[in-house]
Amino acid sequence: MNVFGTIDRPTTRDPKKQDPTMQRPSPEPCGSRIPARETTGATESRQNRNLEMQLIPEALARAHMDDRLREAESQRTAIRLAAARRMQRRAERASLRARRALAMAVMH
Repeated sequence: MNVFGTIDRPTTRDPKKQDPTMQRPSPEPCGSRIPARETTGATESRQNRNLEMQLIPEALARAHMDDRLREAESQRTAIRLAAARRMQRRAERASLRARRALAMAVMH
């Protein structure tokens, strides 16, 4: 059985997936026959796919970082809101004390 290709780059019948460097050897001398089909599109698509695959962890890390930043910002907002409510209650109690003190001063 004559199988061309390697483990890393197996031969395929799909012309879009063919690797231009893995062409079958020809018994004819070089340049005596019609040149093979141009398969640069297949190589470019394979390279783009490889590039996309290599960039997936980076995209995942970026998304994870964005989630963490959003979570940290929401926590900061919640902490500021809680502090503002605490200060508001403290101000209301001080206002009530001042009102009572004024009422006591007017009554006596």
